Amino acid sequence: MAHRVALRAQHPRSIWLMVLPMLLTVLLVAVWAEGQDYYELLGVSREATTKEIRRAFKQLALTMHPDKNPGDPSAHEKFLQVNRAYEVLKDEDLRKKYDKYGEKGLDEQQDGRYESWNYYRYDFGIYDDDLEIITLDSGDFEAAVNSGEIWFINFYFPRCSHCHQLAPTWRDFAKEMDGVIRIGAVNCGDNNHLCRRKGINSYPSLYIYRSGQRPEKFNGERNRDNLVRFSMQFITTTITQLWQGNVFSEIESAFSSGLGWLITFCSDSGGNTCAQSAFFLHWLNTLDSKEIYNQVINHLPDLELLTSDSFQSKLAHHRWLISFTFGNKNSASNEYKKLQAFLRNDHIQVGRVDCIADSELCQSLYIHKPCMAVFKGLGIHDFEIHHGKDVLYNIVGFARDSVRAFVTTLGPDNFPSDRKEPWLVDFFAPWCPPCRALLPELRKASIQLAGQMKFGTLDCTIHHNLCSRYNIQAYPTTVIFNGSSVHEYEGHHSADGILEFIQDLVNPSVLILDPSMVCFSAAGRDEGQIWAVDFYAPWCGPCQALMPEWRRMARLLSGQILVGSVDCQRFQSFCQSQSVRAYPEIRLYPGNSRQPDRYTYNGWHRDAHSLRTWALSFLPRASVDLTPETFRSLVLSGRDHWVLDFYAPWCGPCQHFAPEFEVLARMLKGEVRAGKVDCQAHYQTCQLAGITAYPTVRLYPYLGKKRHEQSGEHINSRDANVIADTVRQRLQQLLPRLHNKPKVSAG
Repeated sequence: MAHRVALRAQHPRSIWLMVLPMLLTVLLVAVWAEGQDYYELLGVSREATTKEIRRAFKQLALTMHPDKNPGDPSAHEKFLQVNRAYEVLKDEDLRKKYDKYGEKGLDEQQDGRYESWNYYRYDFGIYDDDLEIITLDSGDFEAAVNSGEIWFINFYFPRCSHCHQLAPTWRDFAKEMDGVIRIGAVNCGDNNHLCRRKGINSYPSLYIYRSGQRPEKFNGERNRDNLVRFSMQFITTTITQLWQGNVFSEIESAFSSGLGWLITFCSDSGGNTCAQSAFFLHWLNTLDSKEIYNQVINHLPDLELLTSDSFQSKLAHHRWLISFTFGNKNSASNEYKKLQAFLRNDHIQVGRVDCIADSELCQSLYIHKPCMAVFKGLGIHDFEIHHGKDVLYNIVGFARDSVRAFVTTLGPDNFPSDRKEPWLVDFFAPWCPPCRALLPELRKASIQLAGQMKFGTLDCTIHHNLCSRYNIQAYPTTVIFNGSSVHEYEGHHSADGILEFIQDLVNPSVLILDPSMVCFSAAGRDEGQIWAVDFYAPWCGPCQALMPEWRRMARLLSGQILVGSVDCQRFQSFCQSQSVRAYPEIRLYPGNSRQPDRYTYNGWHRDAHSLRTWALSFLPRASVDLTPETFRSLVLSGRDHWVLDFYAPWCGPCQHFAPEFEVLARMLKGEVRAGKVDCQAHYQTCQLAGITAYPTVRLYPYLGKKRHEQSGEHINSRDANVIADTVRQRLQQLLPRLHNKPKVSAG
């Protein structure tokens, strides 16, 4: 109040002069940001790759950063907008939500922080601009290290001083090993989950990866010579000494296996020098390793040319990787010559089609630009196009995965419009990073659901009309067609997420509610019937994040609490009448008329476990608290079977297990009684029972006249289903020893 009085005492003109600069700053920022979407802010197209987005943001960061514009009062707000745009577009899930719903589809929380100018200048992607070093991320890491080539990968962190010290050496080393092995780098600042999954706990960490073998860590002094020596021990190429007695037999043996020869002719005279090399019957007038490599590749036989006359018969019974070219061979064609050697053991043949000479064939397959595709031996229309990086390791990984999977490239001719069987269709654009990251996950899911559901992908940059018919607005959009039902997938872009979603469609755990249903009024609910309800809007980012957790929670609560959801975009008036003012709104409607009509969830965490714990807290307890006296009289000397939870109130795992134990108590109700012993309050009882860790689960079966042992029988699990099965199996084993199966007493 004192501050406001002081302002009133000043002259109006002086107040205006104080406020004017602040108003101008706010207006300037508003005008600058208004009408610009995130792509425009970064100066990139909507088709930009993650690498292009990173590069564009870095350029802006170096010029727009407030550290470089100390005299601009709007610099902070401008850079916040640019930083926000980058944080959203670099993230696969956030980018999809933004493409589909705009800013309203995102979580509005933004901390307003960013890094210093020095960070963007020196630490932002150490190897982003190095040609010899391939920067890998979670989307292509597995394809790279399982391609059959040898990879030496540097896991680094942008703020790590040792990582920066190594960088010049790693660049020199990469140039030295170019063409020998693949040199890679993973930015663990951007790929935290990948690095944790690979067990990386210090930086820099240097690992050699070979397909099918455990990675080998480099622990020596980090200089170029040591790195080269370490790498070369993994090169398994053997050199055969040829002489008059074996030269013809060795060459014929190799030829019969489809292998050529590179022979170096050496002389023992004059200093034991090698004078000339030959790639069998082609003289190579150089001893430079890179020149020899290029000439050898040039002389390798080209891929088998398939024409419209031979295409269908060749692909009818064999698996093929086909390179579709348009007249002049693309720049990667020489590298493609090595594909046959990589894929020989996978029984995948490699060929090419010239789409200029056979334009009708390519048009019938809707192929309009150079690409690679795998045909799976089941006909001309059972194929999948490669949309990853146009590099050898990525193509090899794609070919191996694709022939094992059941994903088909769709078009107007084979789109499942009749829907006689369930289909998962992924509507995508090849330029979209989240789309490319989802494709290998679809392959994994298709293998697990083989015979139950078909999988297809539709390229919306080619088939605009089909995508418009299904109102596709963002990529990727994954839709399940099941007869007349159509369900859009909202969840994590992973095989597990897709499988979980499909499982929920077959066996819905969440009921779709509308205003006519009685669960919203206490009068309409049966006594004891409890409902958990999620009020959401489809465009709301936090709502989308909640959906898979809500479904998971519903499965965990199956048979105990009914779970539903209400679409407040569809039933807007109803949600307003229910005083729903923000999304998502999570409510619980109890089945006891003596309780309040509803409870609202205000917890910070919205994961399945936290929501389940909250919901279960409204159910009447199924377990009982035991004292030393009741432990002796009811458990040790009673005539009931008991399962006990020994816990301590301060123990985190005990708190986590508590709702699970209540689920167990309800599952075993009528068969086994459930009790809890507080080992902080009743320490001596727990000590006599031999309890040394919390929580501990023990079974005390009734053994007839024989008294219980003080320690009972230990059960090594914290899963209600596993414990229940273990208890029932144990009681079944004891049944012959008991004359009469005891009845569980009340109480």
